[in-house]
Amino acid sequence: MVWFSRMNTSTSAFLEPLSAAFAHALDHLCPKTKKSVAATATLDELRSRLCFALPEEGTTATQVITDLVAGVEGGIHDSAGSKFFGWVIGGSLPAALSADWLTSAWDQNAALYACGPAAAVVEEAVGQWLKELLPVGPEASFALVTGTQMAHVTCLAAARHRLLIARGTDPEIDGLQSAPAIRILTSSEMHGSIVRAVRLLGMGEKNLVRLAVKDDGTLIPQALEAAMVEDPSAPTIVILHAGDLNIGAFDDFQELIPMARRHGAWVHVDGAFGLWAGASPRFRHLLDGVDAADSWTTDGHKWLNVPYDSGYAFIRDREAHRSSVSHRAAYLTYDVDARDQIDWTPEWSRRGRGFATYAALRQLGKAGVAQLIERTCTCAHALVTGIGTLPGAEVVWKPTINQGLVRFLHASSEAQESDHDSFTEIVMAKILASGQAFFTGTTWRGRRAMRISVCNWQTSLSGVAEVVDGVANILREARR
Repeated sequence: MVWFSRMNTSTSAFLEPLSAAFAHALDHLCPKTKKSVAATATLDELRSRLCFALPEEGTTATQVITDLVAGVEGGIHDSAGSKFFGWVIGGSLPAALSADWLTSAWDQNAALYACGPAAAVVEEAVGQWLKELLPVGPEASFALVTGTQMAHVTCLAAARHRLLIARGTDPEIDGLQSAPAIRILTSSEMHGSIVRAVRLLGMGEKNLVRLAVKDDGTLIPQALEAAMVEDPSAPTIVILHAGDLNIGAFDDFQELIPMARRHGAWVHVDGAFGLWAGASPRFRHLLDGVDAADSWTTDGHKWLNVPYDSGYAFIRDREAHRSSVSHRAAYLTYDVDARDQIDWTPEWSRRGRGFATYAALRQLGKAGVAQLIERTCTCAHALVTGIGTLPGAEVVWKPTINQGLVRFLHASSEAQESDHDSFTEIVMAKILASGQAFFTGTTWRGRRAMRISVCNWQTSLSGVAEVVDGVANILREARR
């Protein structure tokens, strides 16, 4: 039986398995030969290797790592690489990845200053740096969470608190049984994480109102005004978008936020990736007026290129934020001067998430973040226009920032929209099977399209040109 006591472990107990893990990690990140960007193993293959009865006896740590690497062979997307353009997934900057390894080695419970002093102070620094980079209120409180999903939950919990306290109900103490329903107004282009947040907070999906958008994907001001005056006494949250899911559209914050404020609404901004445009001199105009909102969310594991999982919530009303999530218990050790993370995050036991973000921001600096944003936007535009102008392809939406859409056209002169939809799926499948790049599909305004998202720090124009050439060959063969 493999059994270790902290009292008698030596360096060798960690050296061999960590060395094995390092070697395998380096081989994944910097392979000596080309490998597929998409996973190649089938579900049955992975299950046959990984799912078996737990052995009675243990296994040496090094052997476990060796077996794990063999077991997952072909089942790992190269989502950390330069040619992964699916969903909105960044890679990992070298400093961020290294700090994340240390985070696991240090193994701090980053809930309180008392149980992780350095983790708590690092989060303080990260929060300040993020507020210097991003267009949020400088007085805002913040939380480091798992991603924008939980950032929405954190921000909307604070919104629920303030709106209901103003109407005589404390939702954290009294519950929602006798509270007035909170109306949530947002656009038809909202992300599903908003729906889940509304459900988790007990506000009810039926109270989520989807409003019409313009041709450019932005919320129509008249639609918001009409919805607000329909029931002026209802407690209301307005959710706006800084970069929507499919085309990266930015709502008109300068017009919409003051409008919502006149009606007493809480304004929340979903900036899962688009809020990072505020760190770029070239793109920050897209966020003009967004700093007047009440809360904002964004991810670190997208454009900042830190390892999963990493999200950030910012809330102007610090008291509403703290009251909605903080907890006190006699057995916990609180600090008078330091920032206890449990007062601001919905998690209790939690990873020292700040270390990786701290390292990423230090590696890049303000100028490096801006360059990362601008370079990947340039690459996205080149990728969309390069593929979209190929014979048999079509640009559906040119990127405003780093998101765009293309589709592929059936060769028949009598082809219908459904034929183009099917052909788009066929070409996307062939691209994945080729292993040259990774894209995902979407249905946008009734048409299937290939969604292109660029946010990896390693993506270059030369790499984009290689991908365009590869897609050209695939498309040529598919249309024969």
